Amino acid sequence: MKIRRIHTLHRPAVGAKRFPALVFVHGGYATAGCWDAYFLPWFSRRGFDCHALDLSGHGASEGREHLHSFGIDDYAEDLAQVTRKLDVPAILIGHSMGSVVVERFLERQQAQAAVLMAPVPPTGILGATMKIALTEPAFFDQQARATRGEYTPETLQTIRDVYYSPETCTENLLRFAPLFQSESRRAILDLTLLAMHIGRRRPKLPVLVVGGEADALFPPAGLGFIAAHWQAEVAVIPRAGHTLMLDAHWEAAAERIAAWIERQP
Repeated sequence: MKIRRIHTLHRPAVGAKRFPALVFVHGGYATAGCWDAYFLPWFSRRGFDCHALDLSGHGASEGREHLHSFGIDDYAEDLAQVTRKLDVPAILIGHSMGSVVVERFLERQQAQAAVLMAPVPPTGILGATMKIALTEPAFFDQQARATRGEYTPETLQTIRDVYYSPETCTENLLRFAPLFQSESRRAILDLTLLAMHIGRRRPKLPVLVVGGEADALFPPAGLGFIAAHWQAEVAVIPRAGHTLMLDAHWEAAAERIAAWIERQP
């Protein structure tokens, strides 16, 4: 497999390092910058050494011109490339599609622990896609506009309805706009057919599954099913939407994740 240049954001721990490094993996249509608005500085101040990668074809990583050729296995190799440069196995934190990347990585590599935020169900995204098509018929057109940077009032309202809590303000939605981009068609197909994937193994390690109470894509009712796969603890963030690291309730999510990590042996 070809080694690509993978861009990472590194926010060192403020003061003495108290825990293994954290490696953050963004979701679909996103870039590493989505972690840097709130999470990376917050966890850095808490004593965590923080790394966030741009997956292939995203952000400042190599492969933008070949974006649609990359699938979940390629993204898992990106994560492996980043973690190989660390001194010890890291704690992996993946959001949405990034949760699948973390799970795929764990079929082949080790980690200290994992946090799956707003994770894609084991059955894939087809159910969520059909539900959004029925409840938010303008969503797909408005998301395409958003990835092109075309934000109308209708676009902003649709993006808020699907990805955020009602408390997330329009000013922040506009501020976050440069943190998102187009997604690989191959990766989307992988997520659609996820139920057909036969995993190599499921290692034993501490896992936390985190979801937003107001997540319109993957409602919290499904978190227990995902947690059962990993014998994981479940945390539901009150009033939070899908994009937990940028939502108006991001700090409650960060606090819950940090508290869980700090309880681990």
